[in-house]
Amino acid sequence: MIPIQPEAERLSRPAQHGCSQCKDGKALDFEFEYAYQPIVDIAKRSVFGHEALVRGPNGESAYSVLSQVNDSNRYTFDQACRVKAVSGAAKLGIKEYLAINFMPNAMYRAELCIRTTLDAARKYNFPLQNIIFEVSEAEQVQDRAHLVSIFKEYQRLGFQTAIDDFGAGYSGLNLLADYQPDIIKIDMGLVRNIDQDPVRQAIVRGIVAMCSGLGKQVLAEGIETRGERNFLASEGIRLMQGYLFCKPAFKAIGIVDPSSWD
Repeated sequence: MIPIQPEAERLSRPAQHGCSQCKDGKALDFEFEYAYQPIVDIAKRSVFGHEALVRGPNGESAYSVLSQVNDSNRYTFDQACRVKAVSGAAKLGIKEYLAINFMPNAMYRAELCIRTTLDAARKYNFPLQNIIFEVSEAEQVQDRAHLVSIFKEYQRLGFQTAIDDFGAGYSGLNLLADYQPDIIKIDMGLVRNIDQDPVRQAIVRGIVAMCSGLGKQVLAEGIETRGERNFLASEGIRLMQGYLFCKPAFKAIGIVDPSSWD
């Protein structure tokens, strides 16, 4: 069994209080699975981690699943996602970081809602410190202060945190001013054809400089060409993700294309 910090151990005990959805324990009325896409460290030429990407039970699109999520099942879905992502990664033998997207609007009290993740980590022998919880900047967050409190609670318990799709929404800088996660993931819209676009180059240089000043890692996602990879690498970005390296692998570990390093 993996060691769990004392506070995490306390929180993993059965809840005595909580929201009605915690107590109801209703099962989802639809199924889903995960695909796993590698995140590479271009400098080390190695796999840094894997992002768990929701898919239909037979590999259908993420939209086919997310379109079924609503206010009545959002909490149950969010909790089920955590357990399935961790269990799937453990069964596949993933040893690197595991990035899991979470829905801040599904969270009521972070210290209570995290219990299923702690239980799954213990059950499947997956280290807490290897789990990265990420939220998209583009998501319609109803309460930024609530999101910041969730991030801080996750960080306190030993999880890594990340802001996904940075540059795709309208509140990224305000969120970053309130909370600095471990990783900033640059949106693929800024990455696309960046080697040919001086405006995108200037914006990404600004993000890199800002993150360097804050002591945070930058990850560029959605990389499809060597030109994009080469420009980003020249700016000091070493963590990358995209089809150039590997497409998401359904219920499997994606194998990085050896030619993508050069």
